[in-house]
Amino acid sequence: MSEQSVSDRLEALGIELPEASEPAAKYANFVQVNGLLFVSGKGPAGNPRGKLGKEFTTEEGYQYARQTGIEILAVLKSALGSLDKVKRVVKIQGFVNAEPSYEEHHKVLNGCSDLMLEVFGEQGIHARSVFGAVSVRDHLPIIIDSIFQVEE
Repeated sequence: MSEQSVSDRLEALGIELPEASEPAAKYANFVQVNGLLFVSGKGPAGNPRGKLGKEFTTEEGYQYARQTGIEILAVLKSALGSLDKVKRVVKIQGFVNAEPSYEEHHKVLNGCSDLMLEVFGEQGIHARSVFGAVSVRDHLPIIIDSIFQVEE
C-alpha cells in the first residue's frame, strides 16, 4: 500500500467509522488465528428489512453491501486498534436475501468489494463468493463474513 494511512484514505473517502456493532447472538465478533482475522457475519446499519428483487433494487443492495463493509471495518479497527495492521483482504463472502428469480447477487456484493479496494488499495484485492439466501437473520438484505491477513 502507498504511504497514505488507511485512516487518511477513509477521511478522503468521507467515511467515518461507527463503533463496532455487537454480535446478534452467542458468538464472537471476530476470531484471530495464525495471522488471520475472521470477522463474523455483519449486515448494514439501520436494520433495513427486505429482499433483493422485491423490496430492494440491485443499486440499493450495492449500497447495503457497502454499508456492511463499513461495519466490517469498524470491527477490524476495534480488534486491531488500527486498520494499518491489515496486510490483506483475503476473502469476502456474501449472503444476499433475494427472491428466487433474482440473478444479480454479484453486483450487490461489489458494494463491499469496491470499498475494500478503495480503502486498502492492492491489498484489498480478495477472493470472494456470493450466495442467494431464501432468508437471513432479521430479514436483512445482505450479510457478509470476511477474512483478513493481519499483523500479529
